[in-house]
Amino acid sequence: MYTRCSTATPFQSHSWLHSWWLSYGRPGALRVVLVRRADGTLVAAAPLMRAAGPLPVLTQLGGTITDFTDVLLDDGCPDAAPALAEALAGAARGALIDLREVRPGAAAERVFDAWRGPRRRLTDSLCLELPAVPMEALLERIPSGKAQRVRAKLRKLDALGIDEHIVTAPEVPAALERLLRLHQLQWQGRGVTAEHTSERFAQHLARAVRPMVECGDAMVTEFRLAGDVVAADLTLMSRRLAGGYLYGADPALRARKVDVATMLLRHGARETSASGRATLSMLRGTEPYKHHWRPETVPNQRLMLGGRASAPLLWLRAGAAAGRRWAARQAREREWLGRALGRLPGRTPNGGGG
Repeated sequence: MYTRCSTATPFQSHSWLHSWWLSYGRPGALRVVLVRRADGTLVAAAPLMRAAGPLPVLTQLGGTITDFTDVLLDDGCPDAAPALAEALAGAARGALIDLREVRPGAAAERVFDAWRGPRRRLTDSLCLELPAVPMEALLERIPSGKAQRVRAKLRKLDALGIDEHIVTAPEVPAALERLLRLHQLQWQGRGVTAEHTSERFAQHLARAVRPMVECGDAMVTEFRLAGDVVAADLTLMSRRLAGGYLYGADPALRARKVDVATMLLRHGARETSASGRATLSMLRGTEPYKHHWRPETVPNQRLMLGGRASAPLLWLRAGAAAGRRWAARQAREREWLGRALGRLPGRTPNGGGG
């Protein structure tokens, strides 16, 4: 089914979702809705779960560690979307269906369009994307002075002699252990994402990534200097895009003025463009270093689907979500304004005179 849905990302693969459920699922919460033809052929699937809490809400598998969520629809079955919408309405039984982090163009959009009851579409996390072109073409996107500085960094990388090794499937378990260790080292004292240091996250990656590497849904790369692994990267790949999911780098590279982000981007651009994919995704997050490359901002969506019984919950939940996003946007704008005023000549960060 996964291979017959062209919009699917690696986050919809069986390897990723099954492993995620083993690490993060709750007994009795799983709800998987399937649609088959009369001959038994599977044409649609929606892996869902009952959300924790007292309210009747069904949400997607994958949680906060999954950048894109979706349902699966057979490309060769035009009736799959309305059939899945009808099946979901029956399976929900008065619950609200709340799908987070839906990428534009995803199969879930077709289910949303076919939904006959109350529905609401909201903006979710922001993602940044680049075209899948070689590094030299990416350099043409930025000002010439900055491009020259990047080329100097790349020449320094080449002079250091850092080698790239694409990890084979049998090497994946050991490589992931090194990646997670480097990831913790690189963020030590700087607020590492707590979940990335957890045992359940490590177990999830160990189960999921090897079969994903075997079938081409993932690539693990190690960067070696004088035989030692000094950085490692996990990239997830679908038919249309590739995205760097997690990396780790030895802090000693910073001491040697190595631009790790540029090193990873060059590798990702080369591998993604050579594979014929259209998009090099930086996945969720709008960190300042990503904007150096003038990427396109692509918002994920939050799709809410309800029925008569769940309509009040839908409007309440949608209103609360919109309010939180507005408050977060106001806070970001105030923070940006504060930084901008602090940089103005003759002004202190609080806006007073010099």
